[in-house]
Amino acid sequence: MSELATQPFTGTYRASPVPSTFAFKIRHSGAFWFRGVMPEAQATLRAGDDGLVLEGAAKVESISVFDPAELRAHLLAPDFFEAERHPEVSFRSTDLRLAEGGCLDLDGELTIKGTTRPIKATGHWSGPRQAAFGEIVGLSLRASFDRREFGFDWQAEMPDGGDAVGWEVELEVDLLLMPEAPDADA
Repeated sequence: MSELATQPFTGTYRASPVPSTFAFKIRHSGAFWFRGVMPEAQATLRAGDDGLVLEGAAKVESISVFDPAELRAHLLAPDFFEAERHPEVSFRSTDLRLAEGGCLDLDGELTIKGTTRPIKATGHWSGPRQAAFGEIVGLSLRASFDRREFGFDWQAEMPDGGDAVGWEVELEVDLLLMPEAPDADA
C-alpha cells in the first residue's frame, strides 16, 4: 500500500441502505459465478482517538439469489447459513488503514454461523465530500475466505468430476455512509 493518508473522518457515519450492498459470489459447477445479496444490512464507521472502526451486520433471512425457491431454502438450512440458529453475519474491523490515492487495507473479524475468524480486505475509500443531499463517504471492500472455516462443508460431485460448489467465497461490500444525525435528546 502507498503512503498512509491523514485520517479525514470525524464522528460516526452510518451506511445508507439504498445504494449500499453486501454481496457474495462463489464458483458453481466449475463453470460460472453464483451470486447472492443480503439487502438487510447495516454498517457504521466510527472515527475516534483510537482510529477508525468499521462494523456491520446483515440479516441472513434477507438473502436474495437468482433462483429464490429451492436454492434460497437450501442456503438458509443447516448445510449453509443455518439462519434459524444464526440470524446474522457480522463484521468488526481491528485495523483500518487509509492510503493516499484512495486505497485501503482492513483487518477484522467475520462471524458466520457462530464462528469468528480473522479476515483481510482491500478496497477503496473516498470522501468526506458534499453531495446534493449532504456529506457522504464511500467505502468499497473486497475479501475472500474458505467457506469450510465457517462450517459450510456441504458438497456434491459433478457427474464428470469436480465439485459442484467452490470452496472460496468472495465478498463484495460497497457502502455509501453519511454522518449520524445528532441525538435529539443530547
